[in-house]
Amino acid sequence: MSGILPLFLVSLCLIVGSVQSQSSSQDAFIIQYLERRLAQMEERLNQCEQSTTSITQRTYDLSSEIRGYLSTLSVLRSEVKSQMDGMSVRVDRMERELEYLENKIPSQSEIEMEEALLEQQIKAAELDLLKRKAKIKVQNDCSTGLSQIKSLKIVKKAGDTYGSWFKDPSEGSAKIYLLSGIRNDTMLEYVSLQSFTERTSSPAKVVQLPFHWQGSGHVVYNGFLYYHKADTTNQIVKVDLLNGTVVDSMLLPGAGHMPVYSLNPNTYLDMAVDELGLWVIHADAEYGGNLVITKLEIGTLAVESVWDTQCRSHDAEGAFLICGTLYVVYNTRYGGRSTIQCLYDIHDTIHSNESPVMFFPKRYTSHSSIHYHPGDKQLYAWDDGYQTIYKVETRKNDQVIAD
Repeated sequence: MSGILPLFLVSLCLIVGSVQSQSSSQDAFIIQYLERRLAQMEERLNQCEQSTTSITQRTYDLSSEIRGYLSTLSVLRSEVKSQMDGMSVRVDRMERELEYLENKIPSQSEIEMEEALLEQQIKAAELDLLKRKAKIKVQNDCSTGLSQIKSLKIVKKAGDTYGSWFKDPSEGSAKIYLLSGIRNDTMLEYVSLQSFTERTSSPAKVVQLPFHWQGSGHVVYNGFLYYHKADTTNQIVKVDLLNGTVVDSMLLPGAGHMPVYSLNPNTYLDMAVDELGLWVIHADAEYGGNLVITKLEIGTLAVESVWDTQCRSHDAEGAFLICGTLYVVYNTRYGGRSTIQCLYDIHDTIHSNESPVMFFPKRYTSHSSIHYHPGDKQLYAWDDGYQTIYKVETRKNDQVIAD
């Protein structure tokens, strides 16, 4: 009995040790399993976080894109609304005009006329049209034409490559005006040509204009500056040089859609003055790009008459008028000697095919502006930044249409 008890105790200890050993192995396995599961869960949480961040960024980008589309849509909606409002106004105006015409159109019985009377009225209308297009009646004798460009005088070099300078052609005025560049709002005024030529001379007056000009086709006449208002297609403004204020303006029909001269691409309206008064030269794309001359009434800027010429704008660099005759100056895009190859006489007394080509004295590249002074019989030209004067010689035309 005493030998069995120790053996039993030894067996019991072995059993307990075995159980404890098995329990420790199971705990370690469970701990390892849990650690692996935790690691997997952490990896999946990281993936979810990355996916959430990506989705959030894509959502933000999409939101920004949608906001841009909405802004563009708002602008387009405003433009469409504005166009629709304008169209509505035009439709209403057209309806009123149609209603007015319907009320004014006489009945069939009222429009029956004798054939002889109708022919007489047609002939009278045609005769009146021919008279208006043939000649503008003026008090002074204006039957002269250009025969020669005699000499060249370089007065000064001032300002930009492109610009315009001239005298006021009104009687008794000696002032010189200079507008440098193709877009600006400042004009320099000198008391005389001598004052302008002096190197140390400052302008007598700096005129601040109410609007910027476009191109180099400006003129001063009777103390008023006429120029093409910048950022407009065909608006001409008249500025009083005494106080720098706009006294009148007008829109020239059909003008401003292409440069008046292809070698002077920044000028769309070219103002000119001759013995007959104030003119505008422009190119008409619907007329094959040929030049059109318009006579303006000085006081009101109303259109007096319009002439379509056969003179092309291609390879032209400038033009001027003498006694109602347009002289167009041509050159090449590389620069060279300027020539007059086309003219148009509103009186129909001289013709381009009967007039020889006239050459300018050789100078730098090409002219950005040419202005005729009817009193001095001179051309004031801007040649690559040089202010130049050409003396011209005129002659009596062989034939003058009677009134």
